[in-house]
Amino acid sequence: MKTPEVKTLAFRPEERNIFFHLLTGCNLACRHCYINREQHGTEMVSRETMITWLKLFYEPAKESNVIFLGGEPTMHPDLAFGIKKARELGYASVTVDTNGYLFHHLLERISPDDAVLSFSLDGPDAEVNDPIRGAGVFATCTANLQKAVGLGFKTSLIYTVSRLNLDHLPRMPELLADLGVNRFFIQVIGLRGKSAGDEAGLQLTPAEWLETVPAAAAKAAGLGIPTIYPKVFLDKGEKFECAGRVAENFFIFPNGRVYRCPLGEDHPIHSLEIKDDRLIKRTELNEDRFFELQIPEGCVMNRLLQAGNIPYGPDSAPLHRISCCLLKQAVGL
Repeated sequence: MKTPEVKTLAFRPEERNIFFHLLTGCNLACRHCYINREQHGTEMVSRETMITWLKLFYEPAKESNVIFLGGEPTMHPDLAFGIKKARELGYASVTVDTNGYLFHHLLERISPDDAVLSFSLDGPDAEVNDPIRGAGVFATCTANLQKAVGLGFKTSLIYTVSRLNLDHLPRMPELLADLGVNRFFIQVIGLRGKSAGDEAGLQLTPAEWLETVPAAAAKAAGLGIPTIYPKVFLDKGEKFECAGRVAENFFIFPNGRVYRCPLGEDHPIHSLEIKDDRLIKRTELNEDRFFELQIPEGCVMNRLLQAGNIPYGPDSAPLHRISCCLLKQAVGL
């Protein structure tokens, strides 16, 4: 069998991606949850605010995409309305990132043309997944995923790799094929939210990531499931690019904070905020200042906020250069 080609997905200046956190609440308590309610509050955006902010970030001249997030976005009673409104405004694509519980009868309130449904699952069976995400989650998520597939929805699945489930990643492609998933996203665990400081030792070493993740991605692609995962480590001589400088990604939270880089979400270093329904650039020291810096380690945000990710040699030079966290590699796409 021919080995599927791996390609790096370059940042697209003609594209705008809106990661819209409608609320921070969730029905689960996953061990690696990145939401920080101390920073982003416990409120839920109103229907009126949802419309206003969707209009605020829509850019007709660009391919504008919106990803609805939480917490658990399907807990928002007006999510179906927001999905339809985004399509009405002209967003090129709408995605809902869900834990699979699909509250408020979401599948009955939207059509397959309205949105892609992206399910989170962290194990190929309940024995692996449920200790991470909660009792009964595997059964509920897979049942609702199959229901969505049966109704004609395009679906993807997100697997957050950690020490808790790394060894089980190679078993995921067969499950995805059985479920009828259209696309697979492998995600690195971020040192933020519950994982900040990584006291539980969930983070992988570079060797563990490189030995396991690309092979699992190739296996899924070989079964006809395009797979996307973070590049994480730059190749020797490869140029570092920061999405904060060359791409348009906005991470919006219910309290009006808007980040350009997700790594800083545990801290009040957001470069933008929404006030009186207008997008305002903050003048305080913020993430924008860091994007301009060039350092041997690659990503300056990673160096500042997740320094433990980078090992050094005897000469104090970094053994690996970290790519922008939003730079992805794709297999079978």
